[in-house]
Amino acid sequence: MHVLAMTQADNADRRLAWSLATIAGAVNGAGFYVAGHYTSHMTGTISLLSDALALGDLEQSAVALAVIASFVAGAAVSTVLINRAQRRLPNGAYAFSLLAEAALLFLGGLIEVLAPEPMRAPLLILSLSFIMGLQNAIVTRVSNARVRTTHVTGMVTDIGIELGQLLDRRLSPRDDGVAAADRRKLALHIPTVCGFLVGGILGVIGYRMIGALLLPVAGSLLIAIAVPAITRRSVAGRMAQTMPK
Repeated sequence: MHVLAMTQADNADRRLAWSLATIAGAVNGAGFYVAGHYTSHMTGTISLLSDALALGDLEQSAVALAVIASFVAGAAVSTVLINRAQRRLPNGAYAFSLLAEAALLFLGGLIEVLAPEPMRAPLLILSLSFIMGLQNAIVTRVSNARVRTTHVTGMVTDIGIELGQLLDRRLSPRDDGVAAADRRKLALHIPTVCGFLVGGILGVIGYRMIGALLLPVAGSLLIAIAVPAITRRSVAGRMAQTMPK
């Protein structure tokens, strides 16, 4: 029964990762298409900050700092929401942050429509960076840091490691004490990275087709797809805690 509970938790993690990675990819792709800046790529943003500081470009430095601060603020707000909700409703706590993310996506759509032209791109970048920080904190907490959905560097690295482990085992089939490849990681990370890629493609195509409505549509999908996944994850977690080991 304990194995069953763990399997259910893994399945919930996969569904959550795939759905949120696709939405994150769409938000990132659309954000770059509209404003020319990635909203969740903190490695690139910090590199941009270092280049700007080295060249004395104060305007680019301020933009990079603002994006980083927005992402950090989103993660911090998500953590506060989850912690406060867990004290009142332990099994449904993550849904509150998900609903907050969905509401912010709707707000992002309004910014795109109502903000004055000179402020539109900066406000959109900052709001989407905040949303991506919020989402990444949700998934980090719910998956016990096994999954990230707004950036893929770590997952691509893990895919490479596990493929290397598979190749090594093929070349040296005897058991020599070296760990075997973790196929569960491959089953989790490969579809998640593909979801991010597909989401990015759909985000650009969707924005070109429906414009600012893309973000509210993403918010609606977030509610429809992610909340049931969070609920299943909570149920699986309760089972894992109550079943004897």
